[in-house]
This record gives sequence, C-alpha cells and structure tokens, in this order.
Amino acid sequence: MHSSSSTSSFRPTARYPRLDALRGAAIVWMAAFHFAFDLNHFGWISQDFYRDAFWTGQRTLIVSLFLLCAGMGQALALQQGLSWPRFWRRWAQIVACAVAVSIGSYMMYPRSFISFGVLHGMALMLLLLRFAGPRLPIWACCALGAFALMAPQLLSHPFFDSRWTNWLGLVTHKPIAEDYVPILPWLGVLFFGFALGRWLLIHRASWCRADISPKLAPLALLGRWSLTFYMLHQPVLIGLLKLAATMRG
Repeated sequence: MHSSSSTSSFRPTARYPRLDALRGAAIVWMAAFHFAFDLNHFGWISQDFYRDAFWTGQRTLIVSLFLLCAGMGQALALQQGLSWPRFWRRWAQIVACAVAVSIGSYMMYPRSFISFGVLHGMALMLLLLRFAGPRLPIWACCALGAFALMAPQLLSHPFFDSRWTNWLGLVTHKPIAEDYVPILPWLGVLFFGFALGRWLLIHRASWCRADISPKLAPLALLGRWSLTFYMLHQPVLIGLLKLAATMRG
C-alpha cells in the first residue's frame, strides 16, 4: 500500500481523533434511532420502521457511515503496520458479539431474529478487505466497490432468498429480520471507505492526524469504544423502557 514520508513516523498505537469522533457520531445517531425503535416496540409511539422512508433512509445512512469508518480505519491501521494477531483478536471479538446478537434477538424476535446483521456482515467483509485491499491500487478498490453496490440489481436470484444463502445479498426480496447487512452491496461501502482512507494518507496526511476541538472529545472517546457501546446500549435502553412502563402502569 502506498504511503508518504509524512506518515511514516506515526507510532503503531497512534489514534486518529477525527476518525474516532466520526465513528462516535455514528454511534450516537444509531443509539437515537434504536431508542425510537424501542419506543415504538413498547407502544410509546407509532411508526413504521420497516417501510417509512424517514426511518429506512436513516438506517441506510447509519450503516453506511459505520462501514465507511471501518474501511478508513483499516486503511489507517494497515499503514501503521497492524499485525495479523492483533487483527484476529479484534475479529474474534466482533464474531463473538455477532453470535450474542443472534441469540439475544432470537429470544426477543424469534420470527425475525438477526442471522446476518451489521456485525455478521462486518466480520466477513473485514476478512475480505484484509486479504484483498492491500493488494489492490486505490482505483481498483473503487471499481470493486462500485461493482459490489450494483451487484444485487444485476445478479439477484431466488436461490439466495433462503436464510442460509441471503447473507451474500443477491436476494429477490429483503428477508424478514430486525437487521440485515449482507455482503453485497455493503462490501462496496467498506471498500470505498478503505480507498478514501488510503487517499487521505497520501494526499491529506496532516488532516488525518490533526487534533479535534475539546468539545468533540467525548465523541472521540465513544468512537474508541464503539463495539462495547453497541453491545450494551440496547439492553440498557430496553431495561429503562421496561422500568418506565412499570412505573407508568
């Protein structure tokens, strides 16, 4: 992967506060979305989260922002010399959390539990990116990303509509699930984030390592603990809403 002399002095453990803050903003947006979803689930509001463009559009933007940050983060980590053992440790954490999400969602939504949500998709997509991304020039990453975005419209087939095959994303209709983030088209967003991160390291290295306003420091801190927050926020929100419902009753 290309690098510039201005970035070669980065320490392997250096943080990129701007990326952390952007990831933190995505986390806050996601939590607000899930809070509204939970309010709807418990009957405090009445919204159609499955068909209303206001809500489905937000979900698309939130997942896109997460995957863009993940792709950029991989570019920056690889530039710093991220080792395979460290990658595998983080990957194992994501896989374990994905399994926990499937189990928890099955207990709450047995008919629409999450079999391939954002963590499942991210685990598999990060593997593909880790193996292929560093071996491709930036333009090829963009071309592959564009193909991934278009693939569901070009290659969909009923064979991929089952729960065992819909993880690829070439479905003819969206499955019934509380979260669904298949490889295609979302791998395209991850590759675009990876390409953007590499471009920034070459052409805007000083921007990558620049400090942020103290007002954004909480977002950056949250962004560094995004997986932990992701796993804890829904149980906390649901618990608080159940408590509020009990008090109201």
